[in-house]
Amino acid sequence: MGTALIEFLLPAAALTSTLILVGVLVVSGVAKLRTPDDAEGWEALGLPAALRKDWLIRLHPVAELVLAAALLLLGGLLGVAAAVVAVLLFAAYLVMVWRARRKTPDASCACFGERQPITGRTLVRNGWLTLLAVISALTIGALPLFGGTVVLAIAFWPWTLALAAVAVTFVLVQEKAGESAPAAHVAGGSGAGPADDAELEDYLRARIPAVPVTLADGSTVTLRQLAETKPVLLLAVSETCGSCTPVIERIDAYRALLPEVSVRFLLQSAPEDSRLASAEEPQTVHDPLRYVGPSLADHWFTPTAVLLGADGMLAGGPVTGASAIAEFVDDVYESLHGERPPAR
Repeated sequence: MGTALIEFLLPAAALTSTLILVGVLVVSGVAKLRTPDDAEGWEALGLPAALRKDWLIRLHPVAELVLAAALLLLGGLLGVAAAVVAVLLFAAYLVMVWRARRKTPDASCACFGERQPITGRTLVRNGWLTLLAVISALTIGALPLFGGTVVLAIAFWPWTLALAAVAVTFVLVQEKAGESAPAAHVAGGSGAGPADDAELEDYLRARIPAVPVTLADGSTVTLRQLAETKPVLLLAVSETCGSCTPVIERIDAYRALLPEVSVRFLLQSAPEDSRLASAEEPQTVHDPLRYVGPSLADHWFTPTAVLLGADGMLAGGPVTGASAIAEFVDDVYESLHGERPPAR
């Protein structure tokens, strides 16, 4: 009885762990191909400059798909080698997201294409995938050298069907994680069609939340009061966020491009704790109690931009990521001037 149980459990463990890893790698690789990451995102995760090459970033999702194919089709020593690579890969992912979250509480990663906040759930997920990779490495060697998991999946077809049923059920009942906010709109933008106008109308119904924020000089205002005299473009950044560096460096250019708008940093640290704090107008805005982010979006991390209208309504955003913010600023310029900004 015990021998029969072991004879079932070992192949079942190999099949289950390896198929889950294959599925995760395929989903991750395809998502990254559809929504590529960038060097800024890799820098935020602590990768050294030597690894933040464009060709490596482009190759990353392809490598995940190749690893998935190796885990699916290889057994024996070749399968073990592929599984060991998976262990190292998922362990590296776990360490990177743990370090990023420890360094910056609002850190994010593009683990599955769309950038999402790094939470405790992210750490548990990556730890679990690392454990599955270890189980696969310990069991996949018993599978045929060529055919590997595919041969086992055919031999254990009832178990394979059960796993497939679980996966399909999970996908069907799972709400789409990380549902993106509606595409950023700018009040008064040109070239919008009827559908865009309807979306914009819905968007403009949102009032600016009247949450308190602190200016660099120590005074307190609400977010709504901040935009009473002119529109405000808030750039939520952090000194410890590598992805924020381009946004921080471009603020003077954004101010020159949009003199009609008060372009301000939004910081989650108190004025005395931030090297970016400035009491010169337009002053930096500080949100140490973190009221602003949850008031504007389900997921809030840096860098993010949002446009506050002088009419007390949200006028655009939030949008996240340095490149998306640069495009957003161009959209604001076009909305104000009726043409695209000069090439920079």
